[in-house]
Amino acid sequence: MAERSTAAVDVADNSGDNPLTAKADAATTDGVAESIDTADTAEQGAGDTGGERKAAEPSIATPELHSGHKLARRYRLEECVTRLDGFSSWRAVDEKLRRAVGVHLLPADHPRARSVLAAARSSALLGDPRFVQVLDAVEENDLVYVVHEWLPDATELTALLALGPLEAHDAYQMVTQVSQAMAAAHREGLAHLRLTPGAILRTSSGQYRIRGLAVNAALRGIASDTPQRTDTEAIGALLYAALTQRWPYNSDAYGLHGLPKGVGLIAPDQVRAGVHRGLSELAMRALVNDGATASRQEPACTTPDELVKAISAMPRIRPPEPAFTAPPEYQRTTYQQGTYGRPPAGPRPQVTQAVPVPPPTLQGRTGKVIKWGVSALLIAALGLGSWQLADTLLGHDKGGSGESGTSQQTTKTDGDKPKVPVPLLIQGAEEYAPDGSPQDPGAVDKTYDGDSSTYWRTKSFFDGPEMAPSVKQGVGIVYDLGSAKNVSTASILLRYGGDHTKITLYATDSLSPSAPVGSMKKIATVKTNGTQAELKADKSVKAQYVLVWITAMPKAGVDQFSGAGYKQAITDVKFTS
Repeated sequence: MAERSTAAVDVADNSGDNPLTAKADAATTDGVAESIDTADTAEQGAGDTGGERKAAEPSIATPELHSGHKLARRYRLEECVTRLDGFSSWRAVDEKLRRAVGVHLLPADHPRARSVLAAARSSALLGDPRFVQVLDAVEENDLVYVVHEWLPDATELTALLALGPLEAHDAYQMVTQVSQAMAAAHREGLAHLRLTPGAILRTSSGQYRIRGLAVNAALRGIASDTPQRTDTEAIGALLYAALTQRWPYNSDAYGLHGLPKGVGLIAPDQVRAGVHRGLSELAMRALVNDGATASRQEPACTTPDELVKAISAMPRIRPPEPAFTAPPEYQRTTYQQGTYGRPPAGPRPQVTQAVPVPPPTLQGRTGKVIKWGVSALLIAALGLGSWQLADTLLGHDKGGSGESGTSQQTTKTDGDKPKVPVPLLIQGAEEYAPDGSPQDPGAVDKTYDGDSSTYWRTKSFFDGPEMAPSVKQGVGIVYDLGSAKNVSTASILLRYGGDHTKITLYATDSLSPSAPVGSMKKIATVKTNGTQAELKADKSVKAQYVLVWITAMPKAGVDQFSGAGYKQAITDVKFTS
């Protein structure tokens, strides 16, 4: 069943091409950039962690196109972003789907046209949402063009680093997500070879996306005999820059100053005070491939997979606690600021407070009459109270002896009190994809981080709301409760409402179960049209691992991640016993 993702991202990465960037900005009024020298000298120095360029190629004229030109009667060119080495990159509009896209253009007789088409089609087959998706790769009318996503809410890492180094948690999230994505790409035989700060994008939801997988290197004729090592060193350079706001080589690049000449490659925590020690050592392990840092002698990381394992072995870096703002001083009311309140602030004339005079004692015959009347009332009240108390005691005795008492009083015991639900702490989670096609494996921890603005999401599907049999059997996440606990209820917050979402809880045997869902013990199931699902078991089930399994999803409209279709996202999951 076809899946689709209509999220959008930026176009060609031109960071680091300092002289070319300046020239690309000098566009004519119709949006066509002026002729630019194709010599890419900015990338020849030590400031580039990508692979090596292929042999020099003859200068090729960039196709002369203008704003408003249409490709395939569908893609309308809007603004030229890059013109370099015989190709150009544009921001365009897909008039059929009414969305912004990016387009790379080069002549069909360009010596790199074949490799660009092959790289684009290989990247499109990956279908990993952590990468900018290639939407189309076509040769038509003596032109080769590659259409890809455009994310209007994404920010380049270059722009983020211009404001200063990243906070430790942000740097940890960046290197984790980028390493996991590149490890997945290399398992499919794809390399990037041009992982620069301009190739890393952070969306408004805090997710990091990688653009230009295989395509950016093909456009620039970059190749490498050791692609995994090249990409791993590039990730190390990105982490180094995120921690220090310095490029880990002698030359300045991507808007960052390089290291001082003659000092060599020094650890990030020696460049800037306050750098997280674990992240500093991780950056050195990715950059230094002939050995590890001198402090711990850990082995170097030469592949993204090794880098992912090194990150998973580190203690997880939590986000900083929100700053506590002291509440304003308690304001006393006018009544409290009276005789017994604090004196008013500021110089004011002292006013003597008049002390009320107590009333005089009752004198004479009238006063004595009132005194005796009050005394008589008090004696009567005491007598009446004593009589009622005695009558009550006698009544209890009679009821106990069975003489005349007929009423019985029922006493509640502690066993009659309702049981208070006990929250169960989630220790970890992993996405469950028995068909080998995960949805958003890097975001499962966002379903129990206590932040309702973050979430794990599915892809958008054409058929629904029931997923089986046309789409797949279901999608879900397995949660680890740390040890076997009695699971009675679950509260799940969802992002999309509508007809309808169906969720079932299962007890399973591990965080990555190999058994099919049908063999697992069912705890509870619910069907909802809203954005909150409450599941309650008839009888609590003891389990350490609990699967939240979605088999039906509502239809939702276009958002920043995907187009209209049947989809769902989980923002928060809580279990109680």
